[in-house]
Amino acid sequence: MIKVLFLTCCVVSLAFANPLSNPLFNPRNRIVGGTEVEIEDFPYQIALLAWGGQICGGAIVNEDTIITAAHCSQYGVSSYSIRAGSKSQYTGGIVIDVSNVFIHERYSSSTFDNDVAIMKLSKPLTFSSQIQPIRLAQKGYVIPDGTYVTVSGWGDIASGAGQYPEFLRAVDVPVVNQKVCDAAYGGITERMICAGIKSKDSCQGDSGGPLVYNGYHIGVVSFGYGCAFEGYPGVYSRTSELREFIDKHT
Repeated sequence: MIKVLFLTCCVVSLAFANPLSNPLFNPRNRIVGGTEVEIEDFPYQIALLAWGGQICGGAIVNEDTIITAAHCSQYGVSSYSIRAGSKSQYTGGIVIDVSNVFIHERYSSSTFDNDVAIMKLSKPLTFSSQIQPIRLAQKGYVIPDGTYVTVSGWGDIASGAGQYPEFLRAVDVPVVNQKVCDAAYGGITERMICAGIKSKDSCQGDSGGPLVYNGYHIGVVSFGYGCAFEGYPGVYSRTSELREFIDKHT
């Protein structure tokens, strides 16, 4: 799912020996097979903006801290702001500038390992029914294979479709066995968690957004091969195995 921000193509052959060489293997951007939801049900969700336009998602950790993906955080800090408290990626809620960005020191742009970043806000959020922090999974937090978890965002509704909704969407997807996921992609590390099923997935534009289980932030939308393709679940940065970095900056 590399729910990547700028995926604009394409219909290509699926017969690539290595998914990483395929143009559809890109950072993630949109929810496939989901439904429109209210921000009151996902008050931790934010839209990450660059130069005023939504490029990724993220989640509220505390009054002045956002967790998102490292691959969403490659521009200068002055480029970024966030919109919180609105189901619309365009209007409503509150927009606050980002004052600092911390990218995991061992983030790899080629493998997407350690794909996590912390953003600090220029002023604190005021919590309400539309704006709330989310609890973070503790180190060692294990979710059994097959458990349904929830991902949300404003990303593409189909792989390569280029159809980005105005309003927040969410979908429930099952956690995929780590070895099965590694057989599909190769290079799946303990700092990653895989989830998805044919016709249900995150996609381009959802990058950086939260994967949630039982009220806990368990993953950051990171990458994948296409969106909702059979045998290629979405890959997420595993919150529980990145707590040292996260806690250092929160």
